[in-house]
Amino acid sequence: MLSLVLAYFIGAFPSAYIVAKLRRGIDIRNVGSRNMGAMNVFYKVGFWWGMLVLGLDIGKGALAVGIAIWSGTSLYVQMAAGVIAVIGHNFPVYLKFRGGKGGASCIGILVVLMPWGVIIYPAVFGILLAITRFPTLSYSLAFLSFPFIGAFLNHSIALAVFSVILILLPGLRYIPRIVEMYRKAGGSWKHVLMRRGLKDRL
Repeated sequence: MLSLVLAYFIGAFPSAYIVAKLRRGIDIRNVGSRNMGAMNVFYKVGFWWGMLVLGLDIGKGALAVGIAIWSGTSLYVQMAAGVIAVIGHNFPVYLKFRGGKGGASCIGILVVLMPWGVIIYPAVFGILLAITRFPTLSYSLAFLSFPFIGAFLNHSIALAVFSVILILLPGLRYIPRIVEMYRKAGGSWKHVLMRRGLKDRL
């Protein structure tokens, strides 16, 4: 289907790469955490540039699913469009298939399919950030709210299961980074999970 093809090319749009290149002349995939995502842009390019990338990447996921919805496809095709958009972000044809993890795009996908996430996800993220002072961990854990939104607010087991599958896509790709942070923290999980401040980055 055309909506699925479009989902890949929308997801593959390399927002972080383009912003970092235009603003600093750097390949964001070779600095910091080496992830082509908003958080790396926050730290290596600037706060507002990171916000721009965050908005663009969330928008990519939302647009990919929105097109599938507008096309009158079934829920399962809409969910497939979401998965394909994340795959596009992770393996963009424009950059020889070397991309990011797709966490921000997942937010856009899940919020379009489960609008209650517009309120609940930021609230959970804010609480976790206040506790851990670790943005990446906080937004990752906040994703766990979506299976409950799908099951209890949207009354859809399909959406609940889909949200688990979707967040595994960036989650599994994040494992090497977790190992790297543990090593840099000197084998201290406490330092990995609980940061001294927002600028404390391993």
